[in-house]
Amino acid sequence: MTSVDTTAAGKAKSLARDSVKTVIAASMVGTAIEFYDFYAYGTAAANYFPHIFFSAKDNPTVALLMSLLTFAIAFIARPLGSLVFGHFGDRMGRKTTLVVSLITMGIGTFLIGCLPTYDQWGVAAVAVLCLLRFIQGIGLGGEWSGAALVATENAPEDKRALYGSFPELGAPIGFFLSNGTYFILESFNDSDAMLAWGWRVPFLLSAILVIVGLVVRVHMEETPIFRMAQEQKKVVKSPLTEVFRKSWKQVLQATFLVAVTYTLFYTLATWSLAWGTKEQGEGGGGLGFTNQEYLLMLMIAICVFALFIVISCVNADKLGRKRVITFSSCALVVFAALFPFLLNGQIVGQRNFFANMVFLCVGFA
Repeated sequence: MTSVDTTAAGKAKSLARDSVKTVIAASMVGTAIEFYDFYAYGTAAANYFPHIFFSAKDNPTVALLMSLLTFAIAFIARPLGSLVFGHFGDRMGRKTTLVVSLITMGIGTFLIGCLPTYDQWGVAAVAVLCLLRFIQGIGLGGEWSGAALVATENAPEDKRALYGSFPELGAPIGFFLSNGTYFILESFNDSDAMLAWGWRVPFLLSAILVIVGLVVRVHMEETPIFRMAQEQKKVVKSPLTEVFRKSWKQVLQATFLVAVTYTLFYTLATWSLAWGTKEQGEGGGGLGFTNQEYLLMLMIAICVFALFIVISCVNADKLGRKRVITFSSCALVVFAALFPFLLNGQIVGQRNFFANMVFLCVGFA
């Protein structure tokens, strides 16, 4: 936090902290709900939106690219959301901004589920879809930074990385719930029903989850470090200016450090779903799995993702953050060198369940 000196964590020991259960609920549950909303869009963008908002019959490849482009809009909004909510989080407190970010995401997601299709509204439907996706990005940008602070600022000094895993685990939980919802829906409905109304269900259900998240967050305490800053009158008027004036190098380093991670994650979670469910020869290739088959594989692989979040955080507390990040970055480079072979089926191949599971599990790990 910019307004507190480096000894703040030590001084904050004497302040009351939320219990571990409360920290888990406030950071993990809320983040899981927000990522559920975020990933519901990703699955819909890969499978349904090309048909609902774009002309998939005329040119499936272009329709898919346009649909994924709307998915990408949130990644323009997420940094903005992080900056805005981070700024006010240092002025008003983590609790307030976390509640607002959850409401922001919830409204955007619910309205997507109510949105008329291209056949009903034409280009206006696509424009509103892009706006709502931008709102989702703003909400998740504020959620991610705020939840990480709630977890780590309530953590003992020797368990900060472990506590930091709580909001991280919200991502695979949200992913599992989102894809699981689509999996169940597709088990009882054909493709026509999914395109007619089934795709809306996960977006509309998010309203219930948001209410649960709000109840949890309204009852949480402010973090001890922020309370200490308030008591010592060290809450600055312009946190954003202070950060970029004093720590701009560290901000840029951290930003580019995780950029490659997000690139790989969403390539595996969203793009591979679109590729894996295409038939060979359909726009240049594909793996030929059904939507249900590939969703099931992603749900299994995301459990591996969750496991390695905990493993890496435990090792980060024992071995140091730098060593864990360096090792994972090197592993990412090796995996990226093998990734192109997926495109022509040399490793995974057409409908090769085992090979594709190995590919997904290693990638997520």
